[in-house]
Amino acid sequence: MHILLTNDDGITAPGLAAMYRELVNLGRVSVVAPDSVQSASAHAITINAPLGVQKLHVHNEFNGYAVAGRPVDCVKLALKTLIAEPVDLVVSGINDGANVGINVLYSGTVAAAAEGALMGIPSVAVSLERGEELDFARAARVAARLIQSMIAEGIAPGMLLNMNIPNFSRGAPHGVRVVPQSIQTMDDSYAAHEGPDGATQYWLQGAFGPVSPDEETDLSDLLNQYVTITPLQFDLTARDLLIKVRDWSWPAPE
Repeated sequence: MHILLTNDDGITAPGLAAMYRELVNLGRVSVVAPDSVQSASAHAITINAPLGVQKLHVHNEFNGYAVAGRPVDCVKLALKTLIAEPVDLVVSGINDGANVGINVLYSGTVAAAAEGALMGIPSVAVSLERGEELDFARAARVAARLIQSMIAEGIAPGMLLNMNIPNFSRGAPHGVRVVPQSIQTMDDSYAAHEGPDGATQYWLQGAFGPVSPDEETDLSDLLNQYVTITPLQFDLTARDLLIKVRDWSWPAPE
């Protein structure tokens, strides 16, 4: 088993190191990750500049490639150029903060795993909900056991799974639930501050509003102290609208 490990928090992030320590029990692990924090970079790639790469020995325990680019750049470069041996699984994380609901669209962690899946490799994104107890070592143990189960169950080429682990300060997880992604939007706002040059700067702030107790999604079940796993796909087509929109009266292009 050859695993490609990446993230969006940067190659020196504690979540990545914790995940590495557990994944080496499952097979060989190659690390290719951004050289700096790339949170909320979504599926962005670098096209107008070269990608600098530096080989590093990190935390005195693993070698890896630090890429001056986005998480998706890391996966593309790793699979196309940096790693010669075929990769059997892509793991992205552990992210510092949950990636549930609409945040899946913004997440560099999920996007890195999605790129692996797009290239035909089974891929898993792993995130830990923020709280008073950011125990990445414990989260990595939870994630590695579940990843081992995914392998045993037959995670298929191109399959993409998004895993979120609840905040341990609320106690141990109650179990594992496979649930759909919530489509609840965030209550976003911008806080205005005066910058060093006197110009006004705006900082994004936001949080999810109240969650329905009857909802069974990644957002609600994570808050209810379950590890959530959500299968994701790339096809954004609203298939239930295809026939309706086809029947609209369309003018001929001139």
